[in-house]
Amino acid sequence: MSKEPLLSVRDLYVSFRVQKKLLQAVRGVSFDLHTQEILGIVGESGCGKSATAKALVQLLPIHSSEISGEALFNSKNLLSLNKREMEKVRGKEIGIIFQDPMTSLNPTMKIGRQIIEGYMLHHKGQKSKEALEYAIRLLELVGIPQARTRIDEFPHTLSGGMRQRVMIAIALAPRPKLIIADEPTTALDVTIQAQILDLMKEIKEKTGTSFILITHDMSVVAGYCDRVMVMYSGKVVEEAEVNQLFRSPSHPYTKGLLQSIPRLDMPHEQPLIPIEGSPPDITETLKGCSFCARCKDRLPICHEQDPKLKKYEQEHSIACWLKDETTH
Repeated sequence: MSKEPLLSVRDLYVSFRVQKKLLQAVRGVSFDLHTQEILGIVGESGCGKSATAKALVQLLPIHSSEISGEALFNSKNLLSLNKREMEKVRGKEIGIIFQDPMTSLNPTMKIGRQIIEGYMLHHKGQKSKEALEYAIRLLELVGIPQARTRIDEFPHTLSGGMRQRVMIAIALAPRPKLIIADEPTTALDVTIQAQILDLMKEIKEKTGTSFILITHDMSVVAGYCDRVMVMYSGKVVEEAEVNQLFRSPSHPYTKGLLQSIPRLDMPHEQPLIPIEGSPPDITETLKGCSFCARCKDRLPICHEQDPKLKKYEQEHSIACWLKDETTH
């Protein structure tokens, strides 16, 4: 990985105005993404994962959202680009794979045309025949058999896994440096999910493309990510290299996530341990640690002050008063 980050996000805040209330979806998120790296963003629903990613490429509703902070990508602040400038970045330099391919693909357009549409938009003067051959090579790259025949088919003739492969081909077509994958395997069965994730990892190795993989599945993070960022209530509560995080999870929320999923080495009679309680109301001004009410190990300071994300070991940062020796 390069020393200089491909993407550097600092103090990202995202709020939504809903019925005269302000929903604080993302609260001061900062992270770096390097070249040829898969960064996993994990957390339960409503923790701010998708809002973080969509804010970076300006896909949030303009009239009901407020965004602040800095997101440097190739020396450009993505958050300050105007609509025309962002259109040159979105697709060409930053690709996106959405959760449900059936709602993302045009049912009336052949898949070959959908693949080359974005490519030709960013590569003016490219001949249609050459672009079509390029689309066939992309379908072969993403593992679709008989690509020369499939290129003329409509999305409804393909299986869910094949459609998601087409979505990956569309994202790859303009040759972006970064692809944001927002829960790309949620609607797929386990076998197809593994194939899609293996494909993403293979593409990273072959093309040098970086990925931000948004998921709620810790097993996906364990098997496919280089680094992981755990989010809760709009904030990053733990960030580490993936093996280090699974070897020594430190934040109570991260531990709770790991205890609530089944493991092959777990005795079959041992029950899973759920995280009791619910996330806080993001329309309220939060005092203290946002996980405090659900944490069994909370300290008196947790009710009063929100812990900052601090680096306690190399490449391992935690936002928790339990790690701060001055509070014990």
